[in-house]
Amino acid sequence: MNLNLAKNPRSSRAKPVPAKVLFVCVGNACRSAMAEAISYQEAGDIIEASSAGLLPLGFIPEMTKQTLATNGYAHERLASKPITREAWDAAEIVINMSGQPRELTFQVHDKVEDWLVKDPYGGDAQLYQAICEEIQTCVRELAERLRTEQKR
Repeated sequence: MNLNLAKNPRSSRAKPVPAKVLFVCVGNACRSAMAEAISYQEAGDIIEASSAGLLPLGFIPEMTKQTLATNGYAHERLASKPITREAWDAAEIVINMSGQPRELTFQVHDKVEDWLVKDPYGGDAQLYQAICEEIQTCVRELAERLRTEQKR
């Protein structure tokens, strides 16, 4: 994890360097896409977010877009895409939201954290909202942990 501090020329205080976090789920259409969008807004100071899917759906469902918009998050730059070697190598932390343990999902799993978040795909607005709120909590906790680590 990159815990270097970049100096802000206008301040004597150090500016946090965002950790590169790759959020991964099965289709990269709901959970990991939501986590990416939430991270942009909630934790852009400490998380440089991207997302990908094990078997990408190829589009972001309307219910994902609606849920994000309802909660004040932009979804326009989201895209359902596969994990690339470049994205994997660039990531300092990989958040596994696939529902499968990291040891069974990835060949290399030393930088992978499992988040057990139910897949809302095909569900109703209530389920999407509940999953969005769960991901908000997880992102906020990750951001706080990263901020604390950089203060050390």
